[in-house]
Amino acid sequence: MNESETQWSKTEKKIARQAFDKAHQLEIEKLIEEVKEKARNISEVEDMWKLHDFLSAKRYDIDGKYDDRDSSLIFVFAQLVREKLLSMDELDGLAPEKRAKIVALSRM
Repeated sequence: MNESETQWSKTEKKIARQAFDKAHQLEIEKLIEEVKEKARNISEVEDMWKLHDFLSAKRYDIDGKYDDRDSSLIFVFAQLVREKLLSMDELDGLAPEKRAKIVALSRM
C-alpha cells in the first residue's frame, strides 16, 4: 500500500476504532466462554496445564492480531471479516477503496 492508502480521515478513524473495539470485545467474550467450558472439564493436573497452554497461545494470537496502526488496519479488518468477528456493514463510512481492499483480502 502506498502512503495515501493508509491515510484515514477523522470520520474513518472513529468508524475504525468502533469496529476494532467491537470485534476485540466479541473475540474476548467468545474466549471467556470457551475458557469457562474448558475449566469446567478440568479433572486432572494435565488438563490444567493444557488450559494454560491454550490461554498462552490465544493471548499471543489476539495480541498479534489487534494491531491498530493505520498502516495495518486494512489487513486486520480483512482478517476479522474472514473470521466473522466483524461484518462489512460495521465498516460503512470507510472510503470505497479501503472497503474494496478489505473485501478482497478477506476472501484470501
